[in-house]
Amino acid sequence: MKKVSKAKIAITYAEALLEAAQDTKSLKKVFADVQILRNVLAVNNDFVAYMTNPLWPETDKNKVLGDVAKKMKLSADMVNFLNVLQENRRLIDLTAILDEFVHLYYKTNNIVEVEVGSAKKLSASQDKKLVTVLEKLLAKKVAVSYNVNPDLIGGLRICMGSEMFDDTVASKLNRLEIMMKGEE
Repeated sequence: MKKVSKAKIAITYAEALLEAAQDTKSLKKVFADVQILRNVLAVNNDFVAYMTNPLWPETDKNKVLGDVAKKMKLSADMVNFLNVLQENRRLIDLTAILDEFVHLYYKTNNIVEVEVGSAKKLSASQDKKLVTVLEKLLAKKVAVSYNVNPDLIGGLRICMGSEMFDDTVASKLNRLEIMMKGEE
């Protein structure tokens, strides 16, 4: 039997979820559900550990899955999708599948994903100004994810696909150090 990579599995399931949501015209609701699940899993991954534990009976897992979906007010499409993952024993790949779904959603809706690194959290006005500048520069809507890294000292590191703009103080100091070593 041919082994399939986890990335391929994530892409396959994410595409299936996207197509199902488009067919039922519930793409925005499913995207909202995906964001909720991603946020919960980022904080606590015990749910996936429990649901993939072979010692727990399937009936218990199905009940927990239903209870969690009800409590989180997930759409019928998302509940069906989670049930399929449970039946196919693919909940272990849930985080990767959800991440891939977000990428596909953005691509489908012509939204550019931008990753911004900064030394501290940007204020609401700085965030709004940055998004406005990026959308004007790219002539597309953007979805910005932020990474706070105090080692950057100051400035911003902006990544869009394979392109990167690094205007951090740490980067400038690094370039200065290289220039000074070259002059010795």
